[in-house]
Amino acid sequence: MDTLMVIIKLLGGLGLFIYGMKLMGDGLENAAGEGLKKILEKVTKNPIIAVIVGAIVTAVIQSSSATTVMVVGFVNAGLMNLAQAAGIIMGANIGTTITAQLVAFKLSTIAPIFVFIGAMIVMFVKVKRTREIGNIILGFGILFTGMGSMSSAMKPLTDSVVFQQILSTVGGNLFLGVLAGALITAILQSSSATTGILVALATAGALDINQALPIIMGCNIGTCVTAMIATVGTNKTAHRAALLHLIFNIVGTVIFLPLIATNILGNFVSGFTSDVSRQIANSHTIFNVVNTLIMVPLIPILIKIVTKLIPGDDDDEKAGVKYIDDRLLETPVIAAGQVIKETIRMANKSKKSLELAMSAFTSNDERLAQKVYENENVINILEECITTYLVKLSKCDLSDKEKNIVAATFHIVTDIERIGDHAENLADLTIQKINKRLEYSIEALDELRSIYESTLQAVDIAIESYENRDVEKAKTVMDVESQIDKKQRKFRDLHIKRLYDGTCNAYAGAVFLDLLSNLERIGDHSTNIAESVIENN
Repeated sequence: MDTLMVIIKLLGGLGLFIYGMKLMGDGLENAAGEGLKKILEKVTKNPIIAVIVGAIVTAVIQSSSATTVMVVGFVNAGLMNLAQAAGIIMGANIGTTITAQLVAFKLSTIAPIFVFIGAMIVMFVKVKRTREIGNIILGFGILFTGMGSMSSAMKPLTDSVVFQQILSTVGGNLFLGVLAGALITAILQSSSATTGILVALATAGALDINQALPIIMGCNIGTCVTAMIATVGTNKTAHRAALLHLIFNIVGTVIFLPLIATNILGNFVSGFTSDVSRQIANSHTIFNVVNTLIMVPLIPILIKIVTKLIPGDDDDEKAGVKYIDDRLLETPVIAAGQVIKETIRMANKSKKSLELAMSAFTSNDERLAQKVYENENVINILEECITTYLVKLSKCDLSDKEKNIVAATFHIVTDIERIGDHAENLADLTIQKINKRLEYSIEALDELRSIYESTLQAVDIAIESYENRDVEKAKTVMDVESQIDKKQRKFRDLHIKRLYDGTCNAYAGAVFLDLLSNLERIGDHSTNIAESVIENN
C-alpha cells in the first residue's frame, strides 16, 4: 500500500510539474506575441544568431521539443534552410536548461503563494495581457508545487534498499543510465520533466550527481523522439533537420561519457556547490553549452552527413501551401503569422490572374488565358487549405488581437478566391472574343484600360494594407472604389450608345458589359478586404 501511495503522489506531482511548465510557457508565449514572431523571422545564415534565437524561443515556450517541432515545420515549408535549422536546434538545447535551473531553486514552500496570486489574476482580471501574466505566475506556482509533491513522495524511497540498488545499478552503469534517461524522456516527451524527477530525487536525498549524470545525457537523446515523430509526412530536408538533432545529441553524449566515467564532470560541478539539485541543473547547462560550442563550427560537416544519410532533393514546388504546416500549431502565435503569409501569397496569385486575364484579352493570347485557369486551380487549393488551417488555429490559445485577425482572415480568403473567380470569368470572355473574332474600337479599349487600372489599384491597396495592417492605406480604397463605380456606369452608358450607333455589334457589346461588371465586382471584393483591415486593427 505504501508503494502504491508513493507512485500516486509521484504521478500527481509529475502531472502538476508538466502542467505548470506548459501553463507558464503558454503565458510567456502569448505575452511575447509579436516579439516572438519577429525574433524567429530575423534568423539569418549566421549560426551564432540562430543559436541565440533558438535559446530565447525555447526559454520562452519552455520546451526544446516544441521548438524543434516548429523548426521541422519551418524547414518543411521551405522557410528555413538546414544551416539555420541546425543553429536553432542547438540553441533550443541550451534554452531548455533554463527550466532545470529554475526548479533547482527549491521554491516549493512558497509555491502556494504564487498559485494564489496567479489564480486571483486569472479569475478576476479582465485585461487579456494581465491575465497572461497571471498564467505565468500560476504556472510557476503549480510547477514548484509539483516539484514539492514529487520530492515528498520520493522521501520514503531513500530508506528503501531495493530502490537504492536499482538506482545504483542504473546510475553506476553508463549505458543503462543513458538508456533510462532516453526512455523516460521519450515517454514523457520532455527532457525538463525527466530533469525535474532527478531534481526531486536529489532533494529527497535519494541520488548523487554521479548517478544522475548518465540519465541527464540520456534525456538529451530522448527529447529527439518528438521531432523524429513530427517528420512523418514531411520532405527530406525536414527529415534531415530531425536527424541532425539526434546526431548532435548522440555525439555530445559520446564526447561527455569519458568525463562522466572518470567523475571529472561530477567533481567539477560539485566544486561550485554541495546542493545536488543545483549540480544537476549546472551539469545539464554545461553539457548543452559546451556541446554547442564544439558543434557550431561543424554545422557544414553535420549537414553533409545528414544529406548523405538521407539523399535526394526537394526540388518540386508544392502545388498547395508553402508557409503553413500543422506542426506550427504547437506555437499558435507563429502559426498565426504564417497563415497571414499564406493568405498574402494567395492574394498575389489572384492579382496575377487578373493581370494575365487582361493581357490575354487585349493581345488575343489564348496561352495567357490558359495560365489563368492553371492559377485558379492553385487558388482553389489554397482557399481550402487555408480555411482548414484557420479552423484548427481558431481552436488554439490566441491573444484577442490574433483571434480577430484569424476571424477576419476567414472572410478575406473568401474575397480573394472570388477575385480569382472573376479573373477566370475574364479569361472565359477572352476565349469568346478570340473564337468569335470580336473587334473593339479604340475608345472601348481605352475605357477598359482605365477601369482595369483602377481595379488593379484597389487590389494592390487591399493586399498591401492587409500585409502591413495599415489602416490609413486601407482607407484610401474608398476613393478608388468610388472611381470604379463611376467608370462602370459611365462606360456602360457610352457603350450602349455605341450599340445604338451601330459602331459595335450586340454580341461584342454583351462581352464588353460583362468585362465591366467583373472588374467592378473585383473592386468590391478588394474593398471588403480593406474594410476588414480597418475593423480588425
